[in-house]
Amino acid sequence: MADPERPQREEEEEEASSAAAAGEDEDTGAQVAPIVKLEEVAVTTGEEDEEVLLDMKAKLYRFDKEGNQWKERGTGTVKLLKHRESAKVRLVMRQAKTLKICANHLVVATTKMQEHAGSDKSCVWHALDYADGELKEEMFAIRFGSVENCKKFKETVDEIAESLDKNEEKESKEASSTAELIEKLAVSEEKKEESVEKEATPEGDDKKE
Repeated sequence: MADPERPQREEEEEEASSAAAAGEDEDTGAQVAPIVKLEEVAVTTGEEDEEVLLDMKAKLYRFDKEGNQWKERGTGTVKLLKHRESAKVRLVMRQAKTLKICANHLVVATTKMQEHAGSDKSCVWHALDYADGELKEEMFAIRFGSVENCKKFKETVDEIAESLDKNEEKESKEASSTAELIEKLAVSEEKKEESVEKEATPEGDDKKE
């Protein structure tokens, strides 16, 4: 036998369900404060006081002396940065995704880029590197996507090194000239003092009776 109250109960349940749904969609105007407030933090890279001389994508390798083999150091961006005050140039390379530093050293007068045997897209060089937080003698190899980029990188580094070498040679000559001048002045002063002492000594003092 059919239940006469069933349609009414179903209708009441539908109304209750619709009311609940309407209540969920209704905007009460209440504002919920976030549990954690995030503040903007200024991120510094240490490159703010430097001028970018070169910026290229490349893959870096370091030579593992113990294993006697090349090991990949990272793929990312290599930069040559010139400090605006000291004019020193450093080579910095960061990994693409993590931005971890995989090379960080000064370009000095003795920095010499050499073509990697069997590849005109690669260069090899030695450096005192500080990427791991301590100075270490490293041998690096870097590979570019084109011969042109490799050539530009090598030429730029070589130009910087040659410029530093000329400056050091000039400073050495100036220092040598200054030293020679000081030495000559010192000798001249000594002779002058000897001459004054002789003039100050009366003649014949040793012949007094």
